[in-house]
Amino acid sequence: MPRLLMVFTWLLVCLAGPAGADEFRPAYLELQQTGPDVFEQLWKVPAKGQNGRLAVSVRLPDEVEVIEPARTTLAGGAFLSRSTIRHPDALVGATIAIEGLERLVTDAIVRIHWLNGATEVTRLTPESPAFVVPAQPTTLEVAKTYLLFGIEHILEGVDHLLFVACLIFIARTWHRLLVTISGFTLAHSITLSLASLGILRVPVPPTEAAIALSIVFLAREIACARPDTLTWRYPIAVSSLFGLMHGLGFASALGDIGLPETEIPAALLAFNAGVEVGQVAFVATVLAALWVAASCLDTLGRFTSVGKAISLPALMRSLEQPLAYGVGGFATLWSLERIFALYAVPGV
Repeated sequence: MPRLLMVFTWLLVCLAGPAGADEFRPAYLELQQTGPDVFEQLWKVPAKGQNGRLAVSVRLPDEVEVIEPARTTLAGGAFLSRSTIRHPDALVGATIAIEGLERLVTDAIVRIHWLNGATEVTRLTPESPAFVVPAQPTTLEVAKTYLLFGIEHILEGVDHLLFVACLIFIARTWHRLLVTISGFTLAHSITLSLASLGILRVPVPPTEAAIALSIVFLAREIACARPDTLTWRYPIAVSSLFGLMHGLGFASALGDIGLPETEIPAALLAFNAGVEVGQVAFVATVLAALWVAASCLDTLGRFTSVGKAISLPALMRSLEQPLAYGVGGFATLWSLERIFALYAVPGV
C-alpha cells in the first residue's frame, strides 16, 4: 500500500508541476510622491516563460501627465518599468485600474507613498481590478487593510497550511494541539516582527527552501510514526523551531507589500493578527471536517452494513500514511525547486 501511495503522489506531482505558476505571482505598482503633484512610478510585472510577460497594464486617469516616459528592464523574473508622472490633485480621488487583471488568477498590489511618510496599500483582484485613491488613511483603516492582508496571505500560503496540517496529525490530542500551535504562533510572530522591522535580515531564497524542507521533515515523521522521537514526544519544540523560519516567510510577504512609515505598529500588529485568524480558521476547518467524516462513518458502521464504526482518533491514524506521502511528495518537489533556484545562473 505505501508503494502505491508513493506512485500516486509522484504522478500528481509531475502533473501539477510549475506550469502556469507565473500567473499566480502578483503584479506590483508603486507610486512615490516626490513633489506636490509629482510621482515616481514603478510598475513590476512577472515574466511569463522565457521572454513573455503577463498581459496586464496600468490605466491612470486622463489628467495624468507623463513627465518622463517609462524605462523597462528585466530583472529577477519580472519586467520593471519606471516613469515620472504628474496629477493636479496628487492622485486623490483618481481611479487607478489594472487592465487585463480580470482575465488572470493573480492579484496586483498598489502602494502609494505620500510626502509626509504616510502609505496607502491596496490589493486589486480579478473581481475588483480598480480603486479610487482616497485621502490619507486613518489608523483604523490601515489596521483593517493589513488584517485582511494577513488573512489572505496565510490562506493562500499552501506550504504554511500543509505544515500546520502536519502539526495537527502529530499533536493528536486537544491539549497537545493547543500547546503545539501556540508554540508555532509565538515563534513565527517573533521572527515576523524582527524581520519586518529590519532587526533581523535573512535572504528570502534560503528561507523558502528551509520552509519546504520543514514540511518534508514533518511528513517523514508522520510516515515513520515513531513515538520515541523528539517530534512525537515534544511537538512544541519542533513547531517552535520551524515556526521561526515560517515567520521569516511571512515577513518576506509583508516586505513585498511594505509597511506605512507613520503606522508601522498598527500595520504590523494587524498583519500578525490576520495570520493568526487565518491559521485558527484553517485548524478549525480541518478538525471540523475530520469530525464530520468520523461521525458519518461511525453512523454508517452502527446502523448499516456499509463501513464500520470509527472514532476521530482512529480516523486520523488511518489518514496518517496518505497524508505523509501526499504532503511529503509535494514538499519534496518544492524543496528541489527552491534549492536548485539557489544555484541557478541568471540568464541561463
